[in-house]
Amino acid sequence: MLLAADAPPIPEVPPHTGGLLLLIDGTAGLLTVAVLGIVLLLVLIIKVRLQPFVALLGVSIAVGLAAGLSVTELFGTVQKSAAVSMIESGMGGILGHVAIIIGLGTMLGAILEVSGGAEVLSTRLLNLFGEKRAPLAMGVTGVVFGIPVFFDVGIFVLAPIVYAAAKRSGKSIVLYAMPLLAGLSMTHAFLPPHPGPVAAAGLFDVDLGWVILMGVVVGVPAVLAAWVYAAWIGKRLYVDVPQDMVEAAAEAKRAVADEQRASGVTPPEKPVALGTVLAIIGTPLLLILLATFSSIALDPSTLRSVVEFFGHPFVALTIALVLAYYLLGIRRGWSRQSLETVSTASLKPVGNILLVVGAGGVFGAVLKGSGIADALADTFNDVGLPVILLAWLISVVLRVAQGSATVAIVTTAGIVVPLVEGQSMSQAHLALIIMAISAGSIFASHVNDGGFWMVAKYFGISERDTLKSWTVLETVLSVAGFVVAALLSLVI
Repeated sequence: MLLAADAPPIPEVPPHTGGLLLLIDGTAGLLTVAVLGIVLLLVLIIKVRLQPFVALLGVSIAVGLAAGLSVTELFGTVQKSAAVSMIESGMGGILGHVAIIIGLGTMLGAILEVSGGAEVLSTRLLNLFGEKRAPLAMGVTGVVFGIPVFFDVGIFVLAPIVYAAAKRSGKSIVLYAMPLLAGLSMTHAFLPPHPGPVAAAGLFDVDLGWVILMGVVVGVPAVLAAWVYAAWIGKRLYVDVPQDMVEAAAEAKRAVADEQRASGVTPPEKPVALGTVLAIIGTPLLLILLATFSSIALDPSTLRSVVEFFGHPFVALTIALVLAYYLLGIRRGWSRQSLETVSTASLKPVGNILLVVGAGGVFGAVLKGSGIADALADTFNDVGLPVILLAWLISVVLRVAQGSATVAIVTTAGIVVPLVEGQSMSQAHLALIIMAISAGSIFASHVNDGGFWMVAKYFGISERDTLKSWTVLETVLSVAGFVVAALLSLVI
């Protein structure tokens, strides 16, 4: 019998030599493939206007073939074999982690929206802060309500509150809209369950608890800096309240009420309690954080296992969703059919997000499997710039070039992950790198970003004034977030 020690060594897999590497071999060829691939991706998204999912998937295949990957390596085989498809493993690897979290978070946000929880929260904060501090109240509303809902949903739900505050005071709508938008944008960029930080956490294999903690630590100073600019520009740029949007918001609210009545639900006269809204939003965050730090504070035990079970993101968000179903739905007279209708409708826009995130995972898998990622890592290491700075710069370039924050995050993460492999970085430090990537993904929102046009049209701001207010606001938020993350990385 052949002993393990006597077994012949397993031959190393020869480096890929096909595709473009036939013309330019070695590291130079791999870097050329990487640059051409990223340029092609940007051209397809910006110039050709190809859907980002299709662009990412097509470029991933092109990059793989150009780097010498075989068809079997990319797609596997028709028959059952040991061959693993990079496309399937890249897509499934990231979506297995991300899809459940985004789906649960989306349904939770929808219940909060339709039940009137957002309106109760913002109105209470306005009363608490007073008329003079109404812009600050808008900002706090954006931060709190931005945790469970997507950016565009937050604008749709909270815009009427901004209209009312601006109309009552007679001041510029910019003074009230910008703090709110800063809060929504901060949570969208830095905090789960939003797709960007969740996708990055999956790619870097970082616990969501660390991402939440660093998202708060980095995001709060960043949003404070953005609020300072919002107060400054709001006093210097006057924009009147758009009447057409006021009427559209009222019509949308009536449509929601009609839909509830059609489902056999009579909207209760008593509004949702503020404590209920805060408890539902805070429950998953608290459970996830407790589970993260139980591994540090507790020895292996039954108690620790229980804490880690309830603090797993899947379980924590499910608990929050069940609480929302009962406290905001069933207890207030909703039927099971109404709950199903609202939940199902909320998932319709999620498909595009999940496909883009999954295609980003494919791109990362191809970069790694082809050897391009290692070549990029060696090159960036030779440049001598800190990884966290490179991560932010790459994300900034991709964001400004193609507009989508999610595409910028997943593409940058695919490039940066190999740079940190083997460096024994702590979970906290990796979370700070994710924060740098997230900060770069919101830099300088302009005309190629759907959020730019949403802000301009919802609040009746001209394109030129949107550049002065919203675009600069996003830049301040991005730079401040990166500075905080970079400074923390020096000591963590």
